Amino acid sequence: MSDEIRTTAELAESEALPRQFEVHAKGCGESGDKPLPDAITRKPVQQKSPAEWAHERLILYIQDFEKQLDNEHEVAMGFAGNETGVLRIEGLGYFDPDIVTFYGTDAAGGRMQLIQHVSQLNVALRALPIPKAENPPRRIGFQLAAELEQAE
Repeated sequence: MSDEIRTTAELAESEALPRQFEVHAKGCGESGDKPLPDAITRKPVQQKSPAEWAHERLILYIQDFEKQLDNEHEVAMGFAGNETGVLRIEGLGYFDPDIVTFYGTDAAGGRMQLIQHVSQLNVALRALPIPKAENPPRRIGFQLAAELEQAE
């Protein structure tokens, strides 16, 4: 028996089968059940750390958000409750068992890294104009998903 104490919500979440379901207003995204990539369902949720499981789901959300962007915008994340502003997402990682990290740049081009415990995870995805119109937008969600497939 483990000495770990878990809340009812944590227990229910760990026993849930991986599933993504969404409802959107007409024209604002795809509604319904979404099939999950093999890279996410291959390993049972019970065998994943909270950080790994959060990391994989964040990749899906970023990828879905990027599908809605035009060629003049790319994904960034906003911060609530402080003057930090936004982080243009250029990388995403995790540190087992419970840390998720975001890498990128701020609006002025300065390097940023957000290190966050999974229990405090709040991510507001935002569309920002690409820094230079002649550059194509980066689609970090698709790059992260491809790397997740290769890791398995």
